[in-house]
Amino acid sequence: MELRNNLRELRARHKMTQEELADKVGVTRQTIISIEKGEYTPSALLALKIAVFFGLLFEKVFYIIEKEEKNG
Repeated sequence: MELRNNLRELRARHKMTQEELADKVGVTRQTIISIEKGEYTPSALLALKIAVFFGLLFEKVFYIIEKEEKNG
């Protein structure tokens, strides 16, 4: 399973930069970049802070997909 998110789309809808979102939720811009790219899985607290900031349920910001397994 893999955690995905809609952060980039949400930021665009709210006309926010990565830096602005980072400031609002108390992290660095690099953390937001890494979350958006799927390179970093946020803590439950950070994920909830982000969802609350946008006024959305957690599931509207973050979601799980099944990863296809590669056979060697």
